[in-house]
Amino acid sequence: MNPTLYLGIAIVSCALISYSISVLTELRKKILSPLVMTFLTIGISLDITATTCMIIGSRNIPFTVHGILGYIALSGMLVDTALTWREWRSARKQQPLSKRLMNYTRIAYAWWVIAYIAGGLISAFELR
Repeated sequence: MNPTLYLGIAIVSCALISYSISVLTELRKKILSPLVMTFLTIGISLDITATTCMIIGSRNIPFTVHGILGYIALSGMLVDTALTWREWRSARKQQPLSKRLMNYTRIAYAWWVIAYIAGGLISAFELR
């Protein structure tokens, strides 16, 4: 496997950790806080970097089934990040999270985790 692809895999795993800290903290406490915003921003940055590395390092065309799942998952998290930042900026302090944003965050994060797991499974079966 291409070293750039390995780098992308490592970075996307870091994105999973960052997203998980952000989303689970957000959903557990039901507030937006600097911690949530920091880890969400780090997560989206790592996700974009990992996706770029995987596109560059892959031998496949960028539009495979897993690629499309990943692009949809990345798009969902981009929208979640934008909505979360918009809500955060409206108050500029720790504030209760709107029900609609909480629901969207759950869906986007779940989709992202499904795409992450699918990528791992696809990689595992291709290496055999």
